[in-house]
Amino acid sequence: MGRIKENSTNNINRQYIHECDLTYAVCKIGGRWKLLILDKLKVEKLRFSELRKSISGITERMLTLQLRELEKEGLVKRTVYAEVPPRVDYELTEISRELIPIWKMLSEWGGKHKDLIQKQEASEN
Repeated sequence: MGRIKENSTNNINRQYIHECDLTYAVCKIGGRWKLLILDKLKVEKLRFSELRKSISGITERMLTLQLRELEKEGLVKRTVYAEVPPRVDYELTEISRELIPIWKMLSEWGGKHKDLIQKQEASEN
C-alpha cells in the first residue's frame, strides 16, 4: 500500500483528531457498539457468549471486530485461559473505568434530549 499524501483530507483529519482531545476521545469510544460493550463490562468480566447475548442486534463478527479495536486501544483486557474448550474473558481496563461516570452522565443527557425532542414533535402534530 502506498504512502498517504501529506495534504490529503484523510491525513489532515487524522492530524486534527490527534490535536483535539475531545475529538480523539470520541473517536476511541464512538460508533454504534463500543459504548454499549463497555457498559456491559462495567460490573464484571464477561465471556464472549455472555456479551453476545446481552447486546441484541450485534452480530458475532461485529462484536469480534469491536472487541479487537477496544483491546487494541487499551480499553478492554482480554484474558485467554488454557482450558478445553478455550475460555476467554473480557473486562474493562483502569483507563476505561474512568469513563463510567462520564457515560452515565451522557446517558442521562441522552434521555433528557430524547424526551425534549419527542415533546417538540408531539406539540407540532
